[in-house]
Amino acid sequence: MSVVQRGPCEEGQVRAAAAPDRPLPASRKRWILVATVLGSSLTFIDGSALGVALPAIQRDLGAGPAAAQWVSNAYLLTLGALVLIGGAAGDRFGRRKVFLIGVALFALASVACGLAPTVELLIVGRSVQGVGAALLTPGALAVIGSAFPPEERGKAFGTWAGAGALFGMIGPLVGGWLADAADWRLIFWINVPLALLTAVITLWVVPESRDPDARGLDWVGALLAITGLGALTWALTAAPDIGWSDPAILTGLTGGALLLAAFLFAEARQRHPMMPPGLFRSSVFSGINVLTLLLYFALGGAMFFLPFDLIRVHGWSATLAGAAMLPFAVIMGLFSGYAGKLADRFGARLSLSLGPVLAGVGLALLAVPAPGAGYVDGPLAGMMLLAVGMTLAVGPLTAAVMGAVPEGRTGVASGINNAVARIAALLAIALLGVILSAVFLSGVDSPNARALLGEVMGGADLEPAARDAFHAAFRVVILTCAGLAALSGVIGGLTAPGRHKAE
Repeated sequence: MSVVQRGPCEEGQVRAAAAPDRPLPASRKRWILVATVLGSSLTFIDGSALGVALPAIQRDLGAGPAAAQWVSNAYLLTLGALVLIGGAAGDRFGRRKVFLIGVALFALASVACGLAPTVELLIVGRSVQGVGAALLTPGALAVIGSAFPPEERGKAFGTWAGAGALFGMIGPLVGGWLADAADWRLIFWINVPLALLTAVITLWVVPESRDPDARGLDWVGALLAITGLGALTWALTAAPDIGWSDPAILTGLTGGALLLAAFLFAEARQRHPMMPPGLFRSSVFSGINVLTLLLYFALGGAMFFLPFDLIRVHGWSATLAGAAMLPFAVIMGLFSGYAGKLADRFGARLSLSLGPVLAGVGLALLAVPAPGAGYVDGPLAGMMLLAVGMTLAVGPLTAAVMGAVPEGRTGVASGINNAVARIAALLAIALLGVILSAVFLSGVDSPNARALLGEVMGGADLEPAARDAFHAAFRVVILTCAGLAALSGVIGGLTAPGRHKAE
């Protein structure tokens, strides 16, 4: 279940784009905004709908817990590792062209996912979807930036973000209903007509634009990032089943760490690095990115495992589990603007310390309900407080990151922060899966404990002991997330700029 459909710091990519050479008619700009919203809706709906459908996917494809994690991880891996180079490709080769390539690639991958006969092929399709999203997401933002003059971009971005909140709201409901009443494969087929409509409108109204000063692409950095993260994530996901002492696991952990170290080494020497190391000399920029890593690690991990607890332990339908997200989407959609005004008045430090702490308390409340709880006595209070905390944090986080770097680097800075948020969710699913497995296995006195965990995640009828052990493991996971969210608030209090302070 995905609750964050866009990165925390994408507005900078809009602001970094060059203004149009001559003003476009208002009607054409409206259609350009429609095209970018429709294109982005592919990722908004797909990501939010798929979370609640994962138990049904596991059941139909006979997938184990590790495979279920990779249905999400494959997408997050390619998106997080390539989103920076996707934005740079648009600047160099044409923003409309790269946006359309991303839309087409996402749609074709969606067809492959909808037809996938095995979980392995579904994972491959999801990884290709991530590549498409890494092109279309920054492409949509750059198209907005190139079509709207600076004085109109705030409103345009607000419209784009509001549409994202709307699609994020209906996504879990659509995914849950399709999983319960129809076929989860329709989640992927919805993308095909949306992609076709996006392509037609884009070709009709969006002018081509590019940055004449854009130069090389950091392919070395992208390759090292995706292979290093992939090796590390695979090892963490497979270790509970294979064993930590297995040579393949040790190779994956060591190789992944070495590749990521090589990535940092290469970035310091690249002429056009996707992650310029010099930006991290700012204590604000470094601190806010650590905050982002912890906060989105907590959020992404908690929201991945929550549907399994609601459906498998509490006995909810997938539709009702999707409805559990409504308070989050409504509060984020309605009050994000007010939260931004609050930060403008009192400074980002208050919002970036209080918001994550409130989010942590909300996550902790999700661990309170006993098995069989309903909606009101279940996740409602925790979800509302989590939404309030995230609403307070997201807008000021954007402003703090962009204010920490020179004006000409805001696009790169926001792109890095966006990638950090995506990678945080990827690492969360892998690392928290290790914790969940360890706690579950320690709480089940059975030689078939690993098989029981697969049954919990996969949809088989559960023994009460297996249900209770999974709920206990979920509580450990969610409380870990709560602690990390609160810690991110402490970091925000220490590093975020105060009122009238910029670095």
